[in-house]
Amino acid sequence: MKIKKWVRILHRDIGYLSVGLIIVYGISGIAVNHVGEWNPNYIISKDTTNISPLNDSLLSNESMVIHVLDELNIKDSALSSFRKGETSIQIFFERKTITADVKTGITEIETVKDRRVFRETNFLHLNNPKKVWTYVADLFAVALIFLSITGMFMIKGKNGITGRGKYLVTISILIPMVFLIIYF
Repeated sequence: MKIKKWVRILHRDIGYLSVGLIIVYGISGIAVNHVGEWNPNYIISKDTTNISPLNDSLLSNESMVIHVLDELNIKDSALSSFRKGETSIQIFFERKTITADVKTGITEIETVKDRRVFRETNFLHLNNPKKVWTYVADLFAVALIFLSITGMFMIKGKNGITGRGKYLVTISILIPMVFLIIYF
């Protein structure tokens, strides 16, 4: 009797302690599942504009950069630049890349912004912090195992593990097994 009481208390309290982590891992899990469809960490936007074209194809990289930045009225210092061709240059900033063809004047500006909430939850979910966070994540994994096992025995009777619960638990075990058979 005393063990059942402690199991219920621990199940309840560990469940409460797990809420924040369940939300973090749930949000990140959804984001990571769809990584092929979108970037869960960043919002990448691309805009095309035109600058005044230049006829001189013998310009230096530095002259091309100065022309592009002047035309776009950008005062930020570029981190670096790369000449893609005779008249095309890429200019790199902290969160922005400008690709310009100075002969045609066609310019593409790619801007990168953090995707709030998703980036932070992915940071934790993918264990980027390492160190102490690894132990927090391991404890959470153990807590989930504990909650799963003790949760099966919380309700008695026809709705418990000896009733419909045994069918639901069997289904919960079969689902990952079927997908492993199909995809692994």
